[in-house]
Amino acid sequence: MNAAAGGGLLVVGEVVTDVVVRHASEPLHGTDTPARITTLPGGAGANAACWAARSGCGDVRLLARAGADSAAWHREALRRAGVRPLLHVDEDAPTGTVVALVDSSAERTFLSDSGAVLRLSPADWSASLLDGAARLHLSGYLLFGPTSRATAALALRDARRLGVPVSVDPASSGFLAGLGSAAFLDLVGGIDLLLPNAAEARELTGLPDPADAAAELSRHAGRVAVTLGDRGVLLAAGGRVTARVPAAPVPAPVDSTGAGDAFTGGFLAALVAGADDVAAAEAGCRAGAEAVATVGGRPV
Repeated sequence: MNAAAGGGLLVVGEVVTDVVVRHASEPLHGTDTPARITTLPGGAGANAACWAARSGCGDVRLLARAGADSAAWHREALRRAGVRPLLHVDEDAPTGTVVALVDSSAERTFLSDSGAVLRLSPADWSASLLDGAARLHLSGYLLFGPTSRATAALALRDARRLGVPVSVDPASSGFLAGLGSAAFLDLVGGIDLLLPNAAEARELTGLPDPADAAAELSRHAGRVAVTLGDRGVLLAAGGRVTARVPAAPVPAPVDSTGAGDAFTGGFLAALVAGADDVAAAEAGCRAGAEAVATVGGRPV
């Protein structure tokens, strides 16, 4: 059941500094490889918030923690994108940094330094942040550290108490393997919406087929949207696949960094506006296609 149309979107997640390295040939060990390198604001939660604002959600807020080294830069970038930044400045840890290695097929590999991300603390949270929110979205990256995991659990508890639907992006198949699927599913069990990609769905279920994984995950969440890159999206609910939504065409892929975040932002903005799941997935696919055609994880 979708929340009533209207209201805002509160994202609890992260900002990071993305260093996007596009290399046409494989990196050569021990010597130089030509590359085009760009430094941009990023972070799964921040990216999703920016794409939600770009997709028409009028009140988008982001709760995150950034280092004093670049908090002002990140705050201004969010404001320019139409997101209200609720950034707590960390004086003891730098802003998280991700090096995204993007190959000639636009596929990316991440090297991640969490920095201040996993230091988002329960003291940074207040249930009053949910005032006026039609939905709460949690970045799964917060679940990979004890302090930020406690904060995410607190936000989830308050959202349930107040009847605010919650979505979660599992964020990283590599980090999920470290946390364990059982622990992750125990933390997020009963949420309204789970938004994994195919690799994350496999990691969470042990099932190689994305459709089987989507169906299984929908026994833990009210509904599931599994993104499949250029093969579109699988929607599932009640233990079965309910729809397959094709991807939007991308004439010239440049960088897949943030494509899943763009899908999430477009999907959630459409839900807040009152769309059904299929229409929301179509909106998410359009945002994802736009993201793949640009460098970095944010709308331009």
